[in-house]
Amino acid sequence: MAIKIRIGIAGYGKMGKIRRESIESSNQAELVSIFDISGQIVNEQGIRICKTFDELIDSGVDAIFIATYVKDAANYTIRALNAGKHVFCEKPPCINLDQMKEVIRVEKDQNRILKYGFNHRFHYSIMEAKRIIDSEEMGRILWMRGVYGKAGSIDFDKNWRNYKEFSGGGILMDQGIHMLDLFRYFSNCEQKIIKSHIVTTFWDIDSEDNAFLILESSDGVTSTLHSSATQWRHKFLLEIAFEKGYLTLDGILSSTRSYAPETIIIGRRDFEDINLAMGKPQEHKIFYENDNSWKYELEEFLNAINKKSKVTNGTIEDAFEVMKLIDAVYNG
Repeated sequence: MAIKIRIGIAGYGKMGKIRRESIESSNQAELVSIFDISGQIVNEQGIRICKTFDELIDSGVDAIFIATYVKDAANYTIRALNAGKHVFCEKPPCINLDQMKEVIRVEKDQNRILKYGFNHRFHYSIMEAKRIIDSEEMGRILWMRGVYGKAGSIDFDKNWRNYKEFSGGGILMDQGIHMLDLFRYFSNCEQKIIKSHIVTTFWDIDSEDNAFLILESSDGVTSTLHSSATQWRHKFLLEIAFEKGYLTLDGILSSTRSYAPETIIIGRRDFEDINLAMGKPQEHKIFYENDNSWKYELEEFLNAINKKSKVTNGTIEDAFEVMKLIDAVYNG
């Protein structure tokens, strides 16, 4: 019987709890310890509750999941790597590009697995879109258009994610970062910012509540992103136009199902009868009812540790390139 990988979690908010559930559902891993800066975790049967991050590192773990404030992510990643631990770090990977460069420097000197949490790549609609793109059955991509919106909440302005001291930025860092990663993932090319506009339109916060971006890939594909905290509903929409048709990814499953349903619409160009088909192409719509993204992310991480495969999603290169884009927006 294979020895289970012993895991500690740093940060026990929403993401820490989600990661715990996937770890405890795995037959390859065992949750050993938890550290949360609040110091308020109690009554965790069989789990060691650590008072400091150093105690977590020394709690007999092989790997550490980092689900803390973004301001601590790079520091914790570096300390864990230097201690010989494998690391899974949630997005955003760090506060700024300088911190990312320091992580890269340390990672090169350590023979350990480092993976970042871009779970959207493991949603079924995203995986199907990627399959279609890579098959080239729709031809080359012409453009992409993404909208990622939040409803906000009555206490939205109190959330730590909206304050640069803790998060490094606003809605772009929190949510838009996923769409930036998907632009890179689908195009298989590097991206650059052509134009950006970030603004605080409504919320009394020190970060942006709306971000408007135009990007261009190295092979000439233009993409646009609107990431918004004033959508007043949860919304995920990604449209991709090809030479032979289009894909529309509308909705994405989450724990609250507030972005549901998750669908992909496959549309084909059809000009056989210009009077009947023009502007009304044939469409095929697929609904997805299950979200196994957290499970699949964990499996990729554990398989890499066990040398069964490599990390191909959420690599350190993925993290660096998306932070380079965000850095260009915030400092452009």
